[in-house]
Amino acid sequence: MIRLKTNKEMDLMRKANRIVAIILSEIEPRIKPGVNTYDLDIWAEEKILSLGAKPGFKGYGGFPATLCTSINNEVVHGIPSKDRILKEGDIVGIDVGAVYKGFNGDGARTFAVGEVSNKARDLMDTCEKSLYEGIKMAKEGKRVNDISVAIDRFVRDRGYEIIRDLTGHGIGENLHEDPQILNYDNGQKGPKLKANMTLAIEPMITNGGYEVRTLNNGWTVVTADGSLSAHYENTIAITENGPEILTKV
Repeated sequence: MIRLKTNKEMDLMRKANRIVAIILSEIEPRIKPGVNTYDLDIWAEEKILSLGAKPGFKGYGGFPATLCTSINNEVVHGIPSKDRILKEGDIVGIDVGAVYKGFNGDGARTFAVGEVSNKARDLMDTCEKSLYEGIKMAKEGKRVNDISVAIDRFVRDRGYEIIRDLTGHGIGENLHEDPQILNYDNGQKGPKLKANMTLAIEPMITNGGYEVRTLNNGWTVVTADGSLSAHYENTIAITENGPEILTKV
């Protein structure tokens, strides 16, 4: 059952997601060669707490950190560590959640570490633009699969592959709610979109194959063929006037 948010709940969703947006904005200048992902995680946790929220991921299902820090061929759920030191030319996906007065914010960006290859830059650019193609379809009266189709067509037209085992989702009092939002077209329409639904739309793409595997830590999902992966995510609200991006400063 997809529950629509009240106006009061929508305001809390805006606040939770603005905190996520602040983290993603302010972390960018901190991402540079020589920095370890543990220090980024500590900074993010302290910042979230200072803004009156709590980390949304830490302890969720047993996840040990505030940030997911996924480097190069890591698709999602990379675990921060003092031993994971960013290097020139890496790309790193930062996924972060915040809980504010019982409501969840969720967002992700992929960042370049110093100067990156044209191949990596184009992958990131394609993934980010595909997110906004999907958001354009998040309108009252459309179907969930309209979002999926828009992402699918944009990514495949640019020659990239879409991770199929991981999806976007509804979000609210729980981090993961219905509906599931695929990033590829499975030919099924899915539920109709209605005003006051809140969705986390998050394409994950690769310049290789779509197959993935999970590392022995039980969390980190990597591309099976070692290819680069990018991940972008915004939480949005469906309104009578079209989609509203909540993960913005």
